[in-house]
Amino acid sequence: MSNLVCFPFGAGHGQEGLCLELRMGPRRIILDCGLRDLDALEAVRDRIETADLLFCSHAHSDHARGIWQFSQRFPQVPIYGSEVTAQLLPLNWLGEDVPPHLCQALPWQTPISLADDLTVQIWPAGHLPGAACALFTYHAPQRPYTAFFTGDFFMSNSRLVDGLPLEALRGLKPDLLISEGSAGTDRHRHRRQQENQLASTLHRLVQQGRSVLLPTPTLGIGQELVMLLRNHHQFTGQDLTVWVDGTVAAGCDLYLELMPAFPSSVQNFARHQPLFWDERILPRVRRLGIDGQPESDSPCILIAHREADLSDHCRHSLQPWTVLLPDSLAAAIADTVLGTSKAESSPTLSWLQTLGPELESERVQLDTYQLTTHSDRVGITQLIHNLRPQHVAFVHGKPTHLADLAGLEELQTRYHLHLPSVGNEVEFPIGDRFIQPAAPEPVVEGEITQVDDSVLLLLPDDITTDPRWAALADTGLVQARWQGNELMIKGLNQRDLLRTVASTTPWQLPSCQTCHYQREGRCACSTSPLYNRQVSPEGVCPEFEARSPNQPARDDEATA
Repeated sequence: MSNLVCFPFGAGHGQEGLCLELRMGPRRIILDCGLRDLDALEAVRDRIETADLLFCSHAHSDHARGIWQFSQRFPQVPIYGSEVTAQLLPLNWLGEDVPPHLCQALPWQTPISLADDLTVQIWPAGHLPGAACALFTYHAPQRPYTAFFTGDFFMSNSRLVDGLPLEALRGLKPDLLISEGSAGTDRHRHRRQQENQLASTLHRLVQQGRSVLLPTPTLGIGQELVMLLRNHHQFTGQDLTVWVDGTVAAGCDLYLELMPAFPSSVQNFARHQPLFWDERILPRVRRLGIDGQPESDSPCILIAHREADLSDHCRHSLQPWTVLLPDSLAAAIADTVLGTSKAESSPTLSWLQTLGPELESERVQLDTYQLTTHSDRVGITQLIHNLRPQHVAFVHGKPTHLADLAGLEELQTRYHLHLPSVGNEVEFPIGDRFIQPAAPEPVVEGEITQVDDSVLLLLPDDITTDPRWAALADTGLVQARWQGNELMIKGLNQRDLLRTVASTTPWQLPSCQTCHYQREGRCACSTSPLYNRQVSPEGVCPEFEARSPNQPARDDEATA
C-alpha cells in the first residue's frame, strides 16, 4: 500500500465544493469541507470518525460551508485553520448559533505536532485574509513523507492581502503537492492593471447614468471593491454613493475586528480614516437600507451577496442598471442571455433569469470584469518549480482547465501529474528516484502532405471528438514555427487570434479589433446587431466606438 493516498469527496469542479481525504500512512487528514451535504462522508462514517483532523484552508463557502455540519456529525475530529480563518468561518452561517471555537487556530510558519508522528506547518496563501497553505509531515520509521496543500492561492498583493511568500517555500521538496488550478493555463494582467480597467469601466457606466450591481461572495472581492472605490483616483472626491448589502457588510465589520492581521499599508490607512464606513469622505460608502433598496434617485454602485435574489434592485429603480460579474462567469452569462438552462445550476445566476423583460428592453445589461484572486499559469508553474515536488495533483477548477495544466510539457517532463476526480482514489508511489510519468493525454499521429504551394495536415477523429476541438474549429487557424529541427504547430482559438492581431497590427480604421465594445471575441454593445455574437477582427458595425490606442489591454489581449 502506498504511504500517500488521496480520495476526493469533492474535487472543486464547477459548482462542486472541495473536500479531500489525504492518507499518510495510518494518518487520515480531511482537507477542506465545501460540500453542500455530507452524504458522501456518511457513506464511509467509520473512516471519517477515525480521521486525525480536518484542515480548513480558508473561509470561502466552496471550501468551508460543510464544516459546521461536519463538526456536529463528527465531533471527535478536531478542526484546524489559521487564526483569521477561525474568526471568519461563522460568516458562512449568518444568523445561526455557531459555536465560538468551531476551529482551532494554528500559528504561521511554526511546525505544530498533531500526533507523535504527524506535524503541520502553515503559510499565508494570499487569496483571502487568513487563507493558508499547509505542509503535512508523517514521520514513518523508514523516512518522513510530506504533502503540501495550497488551498486557493495568489502570488500578487491585493488591496487587503499580501501575496503568498514564495521565498519561504522554496526548496521544500514535498513528496506530494495538491494544488488548485482554477485559472488553468490562462495568463492574467498585473493586478493593478485589472483594478484600473475595472475602475474605468465603473466610472464610464456611472457617467452614462447607469447604476452598477456587483454580486460578490460574503468575503474577499466585496471588501476589495469597497477599498478600490474609496482609494482609486477616478473616484476620489466623486459625489457617488456605494451601497453594501447586509451580508457583505457583515464581512466588512468582521474585517475591522481583525485589523492587526492585515498588511501594514491597510493598518496605516485605517489610522487616518475608517476602512469602510465614513460619511465625511466621497464617495460615500453606506449600508443598504432596511427596505433592501438603495436610498438614491441618482446612479449608484451596489455591492451585494451573489446568492441573494438581487433582481428587485434592477426593477425598482429610475436608473438603468448594468450587472457586472467576474469574467469566469462569462459563458454562464451568455447562456442566461440566450435563455438556455445552464444558468440554473448556479445560485449566482438563477435570479438573472427573472430579468428577461428588463434584459430585452435593455434597462438591464450584463457585462463582466476581471479582478482575480487566483494565480494564473505563471504563478502555478512558478510555485511548482520552486517547491520541486515529486507528485502534483491538480484540483479546484474546470476539468478542461486542469487538463490543460497537466498537459504542459514543462511539467510533464519533471513531475508525476494527476487529475483526481470524485470517488476515485489516487495513490502516489514514492521513490528515491524520479520516475518519468506517462503523459496525461495520448499522442496521436497524422499526415502532412504538400499540395502545390500549401500544406495539408490530416489528423484522426480522436482529435475532433475532444471537447476542446470546438474552440479551435471556431477559427480553423494554426500557428507554425521551427524549433530546432522540429516543426511546432499550435492551434489558434479566438483569444489567441485577437491577441496575435492586436500585437502585430498597427492602429487601423474602424473595425471590431479596435472597437471599445469588443469583449473576449464578442460584441458587448446592446444596440449593435452583433450584440453578444462572436466577431472577427476586421468586422465593423454602425455602433462602432473607437478604443484609445493608449487604453490598457483587455482580458483577451493579455499576454502576461
